[in-house]
Parts: sequence; structure tokens; C-alpha cells
Amino acid sequence: MKRLCKLISDYMGVLVLLAAVAALLWPDAFNSIKPTVINPLLGIIMFGMGLTLHLDDFRVVFSRPRDVILGCLAQFTVMPLLAWTLAQLFQLDEALTVGVVLVGCCPGGTASNVITYLAKGDLALSVGMTGVSTLLAPIVTPLLVWLLAGKTVDVDVAAMFLSILWVVILPIVAGLIVKQLWPRQTEQATAYLPALSSLAIAAIVLIVISASAPRLLAGGWIIIAVVMLHNVGGLSIGYLIGRLLNLATPKRRALSIEVGMQNSGLASSLATLHFAAYPMAIIPGAVFSVWHNISGAIVARLFTRRT
Repeated sequence: MKRLCKLISDYMGVLVLLAAVAALLWPDAFNSIKPTVINPLLGIIMFGMGLTLHLDDFRVVFSRPRDVILGCLAQFTVMPLLAWTLAQLFQLDEALTVGVVLVGCCPGGTASNVITYLAKGDLALSVGMTGVSTLLAPIVTPLLVWLLAGKTVDVDVAAMFLSILWVVILPIVAGLIVKQLWPRQTEQATAYLPALSSLAIAAIVLIVISASAPRLLAGGWIIIAVVMLHNVGGLSIGYLIGRLLNLATPKRRALSIEVGMQNSGLASSLATLHFAAYPMAIIPGAVFSVWHNISGAIVARLFTRRT
């Protein structure tokens, strides 16, 4: 069983890609799955993240506050501004603009920690940045979406704050509490958690893409190009910032991956909950979920070759 779980987690990018292809080819087979399932699935991923975190992981925030603060500033400036710029350059409509901006304004995802580890980056910095950006998300994400997209669509900042609180923060806190109360049992379960998270991410992609398959096939090349440029731009600018600040190579790698990889599942969830009038807003998050796992694996390979 453990070997199967390791296989699933190691080939998460392939699994997500297969889910996306299946959803595009046979959307009717999955349309019976309601989008409301996305929130519980995302909660499972965040709960699993809480189970794998240690309180010691947050010591990096206090022992190396400069690195974490710089990383979070880059996270919440580079990706939102890059998202807005790409939306203007490609003249995306309101719905797609909201979707791209949502992805850019979300915190880092748990996949970034795995990719940083594979890339021989600074894992402690990566975990610290993911944790801090996630804790800041209930306040920062709604405000950034309002600033960048609020002029064209109605953005309910308070409702979005509560959504992130319930779907992201509370499951993580619950996971941390369970880990403290039952450490031995939690340690035994951690071998299966990456596979569970991988399956949940693949399921989210399957649900979102199957619901939007006709629209994605009709105008999908533009949004795929925007998502790829968004992700690659974030990875490149993140690494460049680390280089300009003269950070050590492992820190540059962690910063690059944390800036470029987003919690795109959260973006899809927020689009489903708060922008139902714009169905296409869900698509950028789904495409990003597929692409950033592929690009992350490529980047990790390139970094380790340079090592």
C-alpha cells in the first residue's frame, strides 16, 4: 500500500494531466459531480498539510524573518501584478481576468514544498513561506482581488475572507491539533497523505475542467498561454529577485518555486463560490493546477542537474 501511495505522489503531475485530458474528452461522464465538492476536497488537502507541519517549521519565521518577509512580499506582488498585466496584454474578458487574477492573488500551494525538496532548495524557507502566506491569505487575497479586479466586477471581500478561513486556515489548525494530540498515529498516517492530496488535486481538476470543457475547447489556447506565461514568469522573477538580493542558491530555488507555484485549487474554489456569474473564471485555476505541476517537475530536474 505504501509503495502504491509513493507511486501516486511521485507521479502527481501525470495524474493531474490524465484527469484534465479525461475531463476534456468525456465531460459528460463527470458532470454529475457537483462543484460544491471542491471545498471539502480542498479542506482535506489543507488538513493533510496541517498533519505534516511541525511547530518547529514556523521557527524559520523568527530565526530568519528577513528571508520569509522578502519571500511573502514577492509572492503577493509579483504574481498578482503579473496576472493583471497578462490579462491586459491578451485583452481577456471579465471572467477570465477574474480567474487569472484570483490565481495570482492566492498563497503558495503545498506542492511547492515537494518541488523545493526535489530541487534541493531551502525546504525550511519554503515551508515557512507557504505557512505565512497561507495565514495572511484570508486578509491579503480578498483585498488584492478587490484592488485588481474590483473595478470590473463585484468583489465581496468579507465573504471571501470567511471562505478562506473555513476552507484553508481551520483545516490546517485542526491538522496541527490532531498531530499534537495523537503524534504516533499521525506519524503512521503521513506516508499516505501525499497520495491522498494528489488524488484530491486530480479530482478538483477533473470536476472543474469537465464543467467548463466546451468553453475551454472553444478558446482554450489563449488561457493556456496566459497560465503558462504567468507560472514561468513567476518562477523566473522569483529566482531573479533571489539573485539580485545575493541569496544563497538553495534560497533562490525556494523563492523561485514559492513565487511561481500557487494554491490554484483555492482559486478555483473561490471562483465557484463568489463568481458564479462568471463561469469561465474557474478555468485559469484548473489549467494552472495541471501546468504548474508539470513545470515544477521540469524546474526541479533542471536545478538538480545544475547541482
